[in-house]
Amino acid sequence: MEETKILTLHPQGKNGVNISLRKYEQIKVFIIDCITAKGEITYKELNEKAVNKLSKNFEGEVGWYIVTVKLDLEARSIIERVPKTSPHKLRLKK
Repeated sequence: MEETKILTLHPQGKNGVNISLRKYEQIKVFIIDCITAKGEITYKELNEKAVNKLSKNFEGEVGWYIVTVKLDLEARSIIERVPKTSPHKLRLKK
């Protein structure tokens, strides 16, 4: 049976990529849960948490999926970068 795919979006209008909807949802829930738990989180911290927590049971490169889904969530106005933060932090968009 063929797996359902989703075409991701990019906040700067660049071309997205087709990825597994199942993997997309898994990473999306992880990102939103991490941000919800902390309020704001640096991208580095988010990526490290994902690699530590998901790598054992995730088929594919966790870091690549985190970047891809993070950009998609920014493009969909679900999360946003906190202005004037370095390294950049992420939060849920109000």
